Amino acid sequence: MKTRTLFFSFLLTGLLSIFAVTESAANNVQITGTSVSGSNITFNIAWDNSWNANVAPANWDAVWVFVKFQDCNTRLWAHANLSTVAGDHSAASPLMVETVTDGKGVFIRRSALGGGNVGNTQITLKMNIGAGTFNYKVFGIEMVNVPQAAFELGDGVSSGTFNSITINAASQSTGLTSSVLGGGAVAAPATFPMGYNSFYCMKYEISQLQYVEFLNALTYDQQKAHTFNDPISAAGTYAMYNGFGYRNGVRIQTPGNNAAIPAIYACDATAGVEGNSDDGQGIAMNGLNWGDLIAYLDWAALRPMTELEYEKVSRGTMPRVAGEYAWGSIDLANVASNALTNQYLENEYMTPAANGRCTLGVGTTSSIYGSVRVGAFATGTSGRASSGAAYYGAMEMTGNVWERVVCLSSAAGSAFNGTLGDGTITANGDANQNTWPTAAAATGSGQRGGGWIDGVAAGRLSQRNTGVDAARYPTYGGRGVR
Repeated sequence: MKTRTLFFSFLLTGLLSIFAVTESAANNVQITGTSVSGSNITFNIAWDNSWNANVAPANWDAVWVFVKFQDCNTRLWAHANLSTVAGDHSAASPLMVETVTDGKGVFIRRSALGGGNVGNTQITLKMNIGAGTFNYKVFGIEMVNVPQAAFELGDGVSSGTFNSITINAASQSTGLTSSVLGGGAVAAPATFPMGYNSFYCMKYEISQLQYVEFLNALTYDQQKAHTFNDPISAAGTYAMYNGFGYRNGVRIQTPGNNAAIPAIYACDATAGVEGNSDDGQGIAMNGLNWGDLIAYLDWAALRPMTELEYEKVSRGTMPRVAGEYAWGSIDLANVASNALTNQYLENEYMTPAANGRCTLGVGTTSSIYGSVRVGAFATGTSGRASSGAAYYGAMEMTGNVWERVVCLSSAAGSAFNGTLGDGTITANGDANQNTWPTAAAATGSGQRGGGWIDGVAAGRLSQRNTGVDAARYPTYGGRGVR
């Protein structure tokens, strides 16, 4: 499973000046063959196990595609706006381009019912940026569509669970009182995303390669805000821990300089040559704090999910089950990361399949344990329960790393109105969305789904963890929605 990314410089008047190619491994999105002509950027995209179905759960997967460009004079990266007119973009069969109103990216998905791997397919997108000489990079994040639908909330037995109610159109349009919600929650206004309306959710948790690509598009000061060790540290220094810990292989490949030139980061889980196929690129990123997560989501023009949306993505339209996990049952076949086959490789996996397979509650802080490759328990023949998948196809919503969410635990959480990231962060590295729970305090944030070290009850679909925690921890990671 590879992601190929391409950089080059191009004068928008039409003069091609410099071209360079880099290749790295992550999840199964592949973006190759990038070229620019005028304001159009063309590339090939491919990914595995795609679908567009009209039977339950009647949804589709997609790739959120966005473009960053680097000014060749200032060396600073910026987010490219894309045309919001569907006819300005093109996609070869079997794909289509779905535009968004803010122009911060597009969704690439199947245009008709079908399933299977998507081979190299040409996409052309129209950018809205000024003239200049730039480097470009196309990013792709796999997503699942969560259709508009009513769903059940709470399960009646989990710690802190919401009341057993149904979230429907009326709930979203009028809001919910604290007494209706239960669980010690504050009231949810109509502006709070409850999960009834349709949205997209990341199919996987943020991977280590995705975090590396994020770091490598930041300034020195921004990098310093989102790593444990200073970017000026020696080559080979691990970014998030004092040494290799918890299967996190993000390292400094080239140190930064004079608090001005940013470092270059790489995946290197098996210390030696960075970026080898066994360097853990697809392992879920751990050691993140709330500020790290929301900065990544703002930079990628996504947003945090709410705790109600977490239950919608996991349970879907199915009836609640007392004590259930994200795969819709109480079956549990947890396994520690050191039991997986093909350690750190792009096909790291666990066999045999068993219902409720996950990395949850392995009960040790040993540095040989940690998060596993995103999607590690899914195969071409596995079902929802045996792969540990949520209802709409999102993976590892229980276990691996905690899903960091916006909680109805305080006014800071209920003030969240679903504002999307704009592709930029502040000079000091913070997300710049003022309705999001802040990085420094993290008040209004919480956790769902448990992590690899946590007790098995923590992974229950309806178990709420509303404790405010702004620190980094080996089981903290996350994903975003749009």
